[in-house]
Amino acid sequence: MFLPLIAAAGGIASFSVMDALMKRASIETGVHAALLWRNIIGAGFGLAVWQIAHPGAWPGRRLAMHAMRAAVTSGMAFAFFWGIVRTPMAVGMALSFIAPIIALFMAGFALGEAITRRALGASVLGLLGVGVIGLGRMQVGGALAQDAWHGMLALLGSAVLYAANLVMQRHQAQMAPPAEIAFFQSLFTAGFLTLAGLAIGMPSVPQGAVWRDLIGSAGLSFVSLMLLSWGWARAPAHRLLPVEYSGFLWAALMGWIWFGERLDLYTLGGAVLVVAGCWLGAGGQKGEHTEQVAL
Repeated sequence: MFLPLIAAAGGIASFSVMDALMKRASIETGVHAALLWRNIIGAGFGLAVWQIAHPGAWPGRRLAMHAMRAAVTSGMAFAFFWGIVRTPMAVGMALSFIAPIIALFMAGFALGEAITRRALGASVLGLLGVGVIGLGRMQVGGALAQDAWHGMLALLGSAVLYAANLVMQRHQAQMAPPAEIAFFQSLFTAGFLTLAGLAIGMPSVPQGAVWRDLIGSAGLSFVSLMLLSWGWARAPAHRLLPVEYSGFLWAALMGWIWFGERLDLYTLGGAVLVVAGCWLGAGGQKGEHTEQVAL
C-alpha cells in the first residue's frame, strides 16, 4: 500500500508544477493554444514510451474508454487553466477539492450507491468552504474583481468534470497499462482541441520561451499520468483520494515562487472546510451504520 501512495503523491506534485508552467504559457499564448500544443508534445512522448514498454500493442475496445475520459478531461483542463489565469493557483486548487464531494453524488445517481446524511453534511461543509473562498475574492478591488469571479465559476465547472474524471479513473487504471493511458489521453485530448479549433478558430503557434514551458509541462503531465495510473491500479480510491489534498501545498508554493501570489486566510480557511467535507464524505466504511437519504 505504501508504494501506490508514494506514486500518487508524486503524480500530484508533478501535476502541480505542470499547472504553474501551463499558467505561465496560457498567459503568454492563450489557454487553447497552450493546451493543444502541450498535448501534441505529450502524445509524442507517450507514443515512444508506450511502444518501448509494449511493442506492437493495440488497445482494441479500450479505445472507447480512453476517448470518453479524454473528452471529459479536455473540458476539465480548459476550464481549470482558464480559471487559474484569472485567480491565484491556491484558490484554483482549493476549489477543485470540492470534486470528491460531487463524486459522491455522481456515484449515487450513476451507480445506485446510497446517498447518506454523512454525504449531505459533507456537501454543506464543502459549500461553506467555497463561500469562504468567494468572500475572500470579494475583497479584490478594481477591475480584476469581476474577472476573478468568472475564474471561480470556471474552476467550479472544472471541479464538476474532475469529479466525473475521478469516477472514471479507477476503472480505466484497472483496464489498461499506465503508458497506454498516458499516450491516448494526450492523443485524444489533442484531437478534441483540434476539432474545437476548427469550430472557433485554430490558435497561433507559440513563440520563443513559451516552448520551454510547453515541453516541460508535457513531460510532467506524462510522468504524472503514469504515476497516478500505476498507483490507482494498485490501491482503492478511498486510500488515494486524500493524497489529492497535497496539491494545495504545491499550488500555494508554486504560486508564491513564480507569480508572487500570497496565501490569504480566506483561501486557507475555505480549503480547510472543503477538505473537512471530503473527509466526512469519505467516512462510513463497511461495518459503520449510516442513514440513507431518499432523493
